[in-house]
Amino acid sequence: MRKLVLCLALLGATSAWMIAQDSSDKGKSDTRTVTGCLQKTSHNNRFLLLANDGSSWNVHSDTVSLADHVGHTVTATGTVSNSTAHNMKEDTKDMAHDTGVKKDNSEHGTLKVTDVQMVSDSCSK
Repeated sequence: MRKLVLCLALLGATSAWMIAQDSSDKGKSDTRTVTGCLQKTSHNNRFLLLANDGSSWNVHSDTVSLADHVGHTVTATGTVSNSTAHNMKEDTKDMAHDTGVKKDNSEHGTLKVTDVQMVSDSCSK
């Protein structure tokens, strides 16, 4: 009887872990496309992208000139830094938001930009 209870507990824990693995990804990838207002920061070659969806991103690039777009509304595509940890943080925020614990669901992350397209030569607020 003791072995049966232990096996059932192990099966339950394994099933819960498998379900958590399937639902935590939500189709998130390492690459994101974000549209918003690009601002200069006090750090060289570091910028802040205040996205239209309420999120904010520290952005930098080795291949794209972001300085040319400061004060513009842009669409930036790039790779999320520490994407696994970032996605886990987003999932936690989603759960808190879904249960009513947290009112806003804005995120903050770091993005290494590989492409930038100007949407407007100004930022609307």
